[in-house]
Amino acid sequence: MPTRRRFVQSLPALAAASRILLESSPAQARALDPPQGHFHPKGKGASKFTKEVLKKARAELPFADERDFEEQRRGLIAPMKDLQIKAEDGQIAWDMEKFQFLDRKEEFDTIHPSLHRIGRLNNNYGLYEVIPGIYQARGFDLTQATFVRGKTGWIVFDPLVSPETMRAAWKLFQEHVGKGLPITTVIYSHSHGDHWGGVRGVVDETDVRAGKVAIVAPRDFMEHVVSENVYAGAAMNRRMYYQYGALLPAGPYGYVGQGLGQGVSKGNPGLIAPTRIVEKDFEEIEVDGVRMIFQNTPFTEAPSEMNTYIPEMKAIWIAENVVASLHNIYTLRGALVRDALNWSKHINEALYRFGGEAEVLFAAHHWPRWGNDRIREILRDQRDLYANFNNQILHLANQGVTINEIHNVYEPPKSLRRKWYCRGYHGSVQHNARAVINRYLGYWDCNPATLIPLSPDESAPLYVEMMGGAEKILSRARTLHEEGKYLLASEILNKLVYAEPSNRQAKDLLADVFEQIGYQQENPGLRNSFLAGAYELRSGIPQGGSVKSSGPDVIRAMTTELFLNFLGIRMDSRKAEGLRFTINLITPDNGEKFAIELENATLTNIPGYLAEKPDLTLTINRSDLEQAMTGKKSIEAHLKDGTAKAEGDVSILAKLAATMVEFDDKFEILPGTKGVRASAKPADPYEAVPEVSDAE
Repeated sequence: MPTRRRFVQSLPALAAASRILLESSPAQARALDPPQGHFHPKGKGASKFTKEVLKKARAELPFADERDFEEQRRGLIAPMKDLQIKAEDGQIAWDMEKFQFLDRKEEFDTIHPSLHRIGRLNNNYGLYEVIPGIYQARGFDLTQATFVRGKTGWIVFDPLVSPETMRAAWKLFQEHVGKGLPITTVIYSHSHGDHWGGVRGVVDETDVRAGKVAIVAPRDFMEHVVSENVYAGAAMNRRMYYQYGALLPAGPYGYVGQGLGQGVSKGNPGLIAPTRIVEKDFEEIEVDGVRMIFQNTPFTEAPSEMNTYIPEMKAIWIAENVVASLHNIYTLRGALVRDALNWSKHINEALYRFGGEAEVLFAAHHWPRWGNDRIREILRDQRDLYANFNNQILHLANQGVTINEIHNVYEPPKSLRRKWYCRGYHGSVQHNARAVINRYLGYWDCNPATLIPLSPDESAPLYVEMMGGAEKILSRARTLHEEGKYLLASEILNKLVYAEPSNRQAKDLLADVFEQIGYQQENPGLRNSFLAGAYELRSGIPQGGSVKSSGPDVIRAMTTELFLNFLGIRMDSRKAEGLRFTINLITPDNGEKFAIELENATLTNIPGYLAEKPDLTLTINRSDLEQAMTGKKSIEAHLKDGTAKAEGDVSILAKLAATMVEFDDKFEILPGTKGVRASAKPADPYEAVPEVSDAE
């Protein structure tokens, strides 16, 4: 999971013991009642067509298979009593209370029954024993915190998203199991932020520097922590409002969880750099007296990721390579398309290397699986799931099925569709299918008519004209809506909204259409995206709830080259026309040097070189440059107090600064929504929680 942090949240569904606890508190008991009425004044309930889609899903899916619930409940030591965890500033960092309505076994006609099912499963909120010596605090964040007994203390796998939630998980663990022993090692399974952001909640960096605590990570970890999302960060942030439903209130008409968990905490994540990198494909290391075999699995679920096998415990930590869901081959927030075949092969390697004797499979999300037969079944099925995506989609592509058709043609084999852990709770069949073609063949469908497409706002007026104008489109769209043909209705209404962004009737009707499509989705990202689109069409782009930019720990982790590359992205070339200069940058404390050129309205840099006749030479320690990178102290201030030195034309710095743009992650996606920005706080029964995450 990526390099920032933001999402939404989790809550309880533990077992009889925890249910008694829930019922003991009036406030908690009230939370079990789903909010009445739609959170938006223009919002609608489910149509008869949506109800029929969900009824059909209830009849066709294998709800009689209750093994997941049995495994989810197994090993409960203590439920977490506090449904809300607060940050240091008093804000709520984690809120499980808002999801308790999902524990009702009643059927909601605005939530896909399979999505409701995973929501109930993700309500496991407490401390669990996996096997003697391995424990998990579940439901404290999108991820689970895992504790393994070492010789002198505890080994932590993936310390959640935020220090606040990790601290609470550690406290519960210490109360029941920890026995006062310290944390000796932290293992980051991969580079996504929800697997390392909470480390400062339980580890003091001075202890790491003193060698009291080791931090282990896969190869290229720091590079990918920083680089995977930096270049397109603002665009990803904006898209995450859709995928993660960051501003949708929790409830039957809005946000109902994120599949991998209920959401992500909104604390204050940090990062402590690893002290040991696992470099080899397979590497055996003794970690606080525990023999562990690490399997690097690069460019699977994350570009830097590793599984871990503990032979003496016959336990496989599968990181996030296997979860109780189809994962993202392409994530809707935006990222490089993942390699499904490579992913499958790494799962297969784990199956053949460790699956023969393993007796427990546990991971960063969801719940463990026990028994060798069960483990082998899951590893085989997940291996085949990703391999089938790769192989069969390319099979269809080689017969002429295009990127614009594949999601309506491909479906996984029935034997996999009948397995709950192969359902699309994070990735969906629709967007993953298109991703495979995009990876191999790119975005073009090979039709020349789509090779140089007009922008939607340019082509839409012609469509509206040829369809006979707005009234005819609205009339036909209302009929399609009333017939339950929502995708067809969205096709023509989308054209009208682009052609006439101020047409209130068109936007409201398109919002109604999006809402019904959203209710019908099993996949949270698809549901959230359609419902978020409906919200913005009705109310405009929310003002509040900006996602947090990368914290100082992540900024400091950026290489100087990465920082300079990002300056090139931030520069508006139109403002740089006619400018030409060369800067030498020298950072003496780490021995780096860069030649930076602005020419052809483009900013470039090359490490390890200096220009012979620079217009400016800037000398500043990397440690001081970091203050400028994080916005704490400008280059000009460093020059003024002597912590930086300049030779040449210092005015170049001001000219360069004048070309830079601060990205606004509230840019318009749907036409006609930017001018009417709404408050992030909805009027009504639920409170929107403005947090997002790039973690997956």
